[in-house]
Amino acid sequence: MVSSAGIRYLHAMSAPGRTGWVFSPRFLAHNADQAHPECPERLTAINERLGETGLLEQLCPLEFGPADNAEILRVHTRRYLADLDKSEGRQLDPDTFCGKDTPAIARLAAGGALAATRAVRRGELANAFCAVRPPGHHAPADRAMGFCFLNNVAIAAADVVAADPEARVLILDWDVHHGNGTQSIFYERPDVVYASIHQYPFYPGTGAAHEIGRGPGKGYTINKPLGIGSGDDAFLDAVREILDEAGRLIHPDLILISAGFDAHADDPLANLRVTTDGFTEATRRVCAFAQTHCGGRIVSVLEGGYNLRALADAVSAHVAALLEAGRNDR
Repeated sequence: MVSSAGIRYLHAMSAPGRTGWVFSPRFLAHNADQAHPECPERLTAINERLGETGLLEQLCPLEFGPADNAEILRVHTRRYLADLDKSEGRQLDPDTFCGKDTPAIARLAAGGALAATRAVRRGELANAFCAVRPPGHHAPADRAMGFCFLNNVAIAAADVVAADPEARVLILDWDVHHGNGTQSIFYERPDVVYASIHQYPFYPGTGAAHEIGRGPGKGYTINKPLGIGSGDDAFLDAVREILDEAGRLIHPDLILISAGFDAHADDPLANLRVTTDGFTEATRRVCAFAQTHCGGRIVSVLEGGYNLRALADAVSAHVAALLEAGRNDR
């Protein structure tokens, strides 16, 4: 494990072309106090692998604090936020447990995504990876579900368009489970394209190809469901199709990746067959698209991934590709 003393939290003011890194030892304190796949060891495995490969020392750690109420309330309801702050020790849905420190840690995870997004938008960093937990993409406006409490990526996307109403954001979600929370938050909005690649039919039951948005947001939701056993070819075809469609829809100011790695062939909670090489190639394709369309600006935020070795492998490869893109962007 990388200790808190081993990571210095720095401003990124002098690091153009660098890849940002969001992590806090506080994220390890979110614990359901029982066996659970979304466990602190997920981040321990990632940190250890990045340290062993020499990638961690190449990253630019970011200072960040918790998201405040105004930032969270852009996507979550006031009633839900008040309930969450009083939920310590409660089970909020069949697989989502709120530990003693979870509400504060969820705010900190969202704050990390915000800090990375702002640093990348200001040009202080080329791109960033946020090793945060709890994850967020299943959380809709009004409740917790699917291991998720606050929707980190949605909070970051809403911050971009709040700062500049003319800005447009692409969210690419490649977690094996459809990001129902993120989709619902932006389903009627044309300023954020939500695009998902996921196993289907599968938890949480949403994400059919015909779900394309509603009202002003019609056409701005893109779902690419994959059948059981789909591997790298199908996954990369879906990435290509999404980037082609998104490029026709908007000129994004920034790309957010809901970076779940549970589509990996070795993950115990799903049935896709994506390899570490597949995630590497997907990252490179998104980086190339970002370089063409938004100056390379990407913020990747951890979602799922539950085989510790596979998760560490895939995140390490993903971060290496982000670093390569950042160096090429100098």
